[in-house]
Amino acid sequence: MPTYSAPDGTRLAYRVHGAGDPLLCIPGGPADSRYLGDLGGLSAHHRLIVPDLRGTGRSALPEDPASYRCDRLVDDIEALRRHLALDRVDVLGHSAGANIATQYAARHPANVRRLVLVGPGTRAVGIEIDGGTRREVARLRSGEPWFPAAYAALEAITEGTGTDWAAVDPFFHGRWDAAARQVQEAGRPGNPEAVARFAADGAFTPGATRAALAALPSPALLLTGEFDLNSPPRPVAEFAALFPDAEPVVQPGAGHYPWLDDADRFVATVAGFLG
Repeated sequence: MPTYSAPDGTRLAYRVHGAGDPLLCIPGGPADSRYLGDLGGLSAHHRLIVPDLRGTGRSALPEDPASYRCDRLVDDIEALRRHLALDRVDVLGHSAGANIATQYAARHPANVRRLVLVGPGTRAVGIEIDGGTRREVARLRSGEPWFPAAYAALEAITEGTGTDWAAVDPFFHGRWDAAARQVQEAGRPGNPEAVARFAADGAFTPGATRAALAALPSPALLLTGEFDLNSPPRPVAEFAALFPDAEPVVQPGAGHYPWLDDADRFVATVAGFLG
């Protein structure tokens, strides 16, 4: 894997898939970016540049653990853009990575051509998703054989009495099959400190970020799955309303990894938006 140097000297790795116009793809987690693959074949349309965030995948551990904080990861993305000598670049963020992408667009609007947020985390803009909203989405899956045990675990988690996160894994996928299990495992964070410090005090300034997004000149696409427990359609539509030019899209039958549930639909939507 190629590497580059972060502003603090940490050596960071990134993957490249495909050819064509570059699309900088920021993974969630924070986890090894391999779970993104080539985003269901999007690499047939764009050159996907996929960084491993510091302390994940093949990127080095930083000397300062405080640098795992979300707002500081924005500096790593800007360093990658400079390393690649890109002018304006399309940026995609998935899940927690959408918080990084959102703050990147807010701080560096002139560098972003188009912004794509997939199953986006909403903490960067201060949108809270309550347990009732998540349970409402979960109940759409009541006909699935795994539903009773998974829903019981979800109720306990959202009520603050349970911690069996593995039990709710099926809710994050349109189909709970072998491929879904593989992606779920690949996307599981392996660096607890990176996860714990991602949202540390100071990581998010929602008021300032919202103000910057309200003036963002770049168009945005916010895509989530019909069944996405992490990023339900209603809060994602609320997120999209913060932009002057944004399109919220709900992919039918999809969960938190829409490129896995229906690759053709996902690729057509994203590639069509990026033009």
